[in-house]
Amino acid sequence: MSLVEEIKKRRTFGIISHPDAGKTTLTEKLLLFGGAIQTAGAVKSNKIKDHARSDWMEIEKQRGISVATSVMGFDYRNKRINLLDTPGHKDFAEDTYRTLTAVDSVIMVIDCVKGVEEQTERLMEVCRMRQTPVLCFINKLDREGRDPFELLEEIEEKLGLQVHPLSWPINIGKNFKGVYSLYEKKLVLFEASRQKLSAEKIEISDIESPELEQYVGENDAAQLREDVELINGVYEKFDTEEYLAGNIAPVFFGSAVNNFGVQELLDCFVDIAPAPIPRETELREVEPQDPKFSGFIFKIHANMDPKHRNRIAFMRVCSGKFERSKPYLHIRHDKKMKFSNTTAFMAQDKEIVDEAWPGDIIGLYDTGNLKIGDTLTEGEKGNYKGIPSFSPEMFREVVNKDAMKTKQLEKGLSQLMEEGLAQLFTFEMGSRKVVGVVGQLQFEVIQFRLKGEYGASCDFRPMNLYKACWISAENEKDMDAFIASKGRHIARDKDGKLVFMAESRAWLQMVQDNFPNIQFHFTSEF
Repeated sequence: MSLVEEIKKRRTFGIISHPDAGKTTLTEKLLLFGGAIQTAGAVKSNKIKDHARSDWMEIEKQRGISVATSVMGFDYRNKRINLLDTPGHKDFAEDTYRTLTAVDSVIMVIDCVKGVEEQTERLMEVCRMRQTPVLCFINKLDREGRDPFELLEEIEEKLGLQVHPLSWPINIGKNFKGVYSLYEKKLVLFEASRQKLSAEKIEISDIESPELEQYVGENDAAQLREDVELINGVYEKFDTEEYLAGNIAPVFFGSAVNNFGVQELLDCFVDIAPAPIPRETELREVEPQDPKFSGFIFKIHANMDPKHRNRIAFMRVCSGKFERSKPYLHIRHDKKMKFSNTTAFMAQDKEIVDEAWPGDIIGLYDTGNLKIGDTLTEGEKGNYKGIPSFSPEMFREVVNKDAMKTKQLEKGLSQLMEEGLAQLFTFEMGSRKVVGVVGQLQFEVIQFRLKGEYGASCDFRPMNLYKACWISAENEKDMDAFIASKGRHIARDKDGKLVFMAESRAWLQMVQDNFPNIQFHFTSEF
């Protein structure tokens, strides 16, 4: 197949939401409908033996939350679907932000009981920065939730997003009977089936037909006809171009855990979602159809297989065709590198791939040469833009609990930081190590993984720090004077960049006033 045909086949998207809205469950069901798995795993359940495929790390199984983005690929209706399940917990927001740089569109999951929550609002801001097309799935309709019209209004108000319902629920909670697809003009009634796919579907192409009453009863039939008439009156005909431009969000209703409404979502998504889109480098905008290969690293995961201590870099292919064992230029090192071991993913199950096309996410085995944000290319030397590190909110000093395991601790910390799990700052004077994170849960994950994967144990001692600011100056003399004056408060990040560790907001303001020639930055991308 030609490059253009391969690009048209690809759909690469992320699933985002507030914690507990059901995104990992939806991921499982999409894999189930895509034929990638036979039985859907549960995120947290004592009765079901299988865990969710995308929550494969030990800590994820114990807590029933996702702490790392999982990548899964499957084929559905002649399309290649690349799906990224992101953590919803705000403590892992940076992993999610980075993942959003690697996808072309997003499915946003909203809990029909709780409505739009704060983390959803934050993630939506990131989508808006990039004009990413968004499709909404309102989940958990088998629970007593809020009125569907009220939910649509809340999405428009809180997320500043125009919505357009493409499916509509018949009742909610205990009386939930199914979904009417406005996109395909079909009514689909499901049996509640938690794990396997139920084959029984009743399709009614015309909701005016008296058949409807037989299945849902007179009251529900009348209500559905009234709702559909109202929707057709309020919303104009659905315009795919407006969705692709990021102006309109199609909305689907369902219950992922009971397989309600998931197939309607997937069928419509495959039809309307964007194929791989162009990406910006420092030099120009790169089209997926460019014949020369290029791609960037957006995530690194150490110890996917704890027995083998391996480190995998996740790369998004942006243009051209990637071939295994062919040398490509690593721009930061300015040298050619070959990858003989390249894999495609199904969470932690992997298979070797010989070639990959724009939109694909592949794993490169790496011994420490690759970092988040690195670009690999076959042609010109332009780095892909838009993967920043943000200044952390909480800081703790690392205290080694076992002097015999110092090497393991150092190695473990450096590998986990390269994954982007948190940020490590080492003070120039006294070489104290400080970990900076967005939320408390990250400290627990670091301790858990250091112990489990490296055999090292450490404590975190609270520190009185307000912000870590990256610093730069046009004149070297100014920088030297600043370092001489504030040496005790200068550290380096994992890439060796200079960072000023400010103890309070007022003090930072004073230092900025006293040293007008020094620039203070709150993200590392400047």
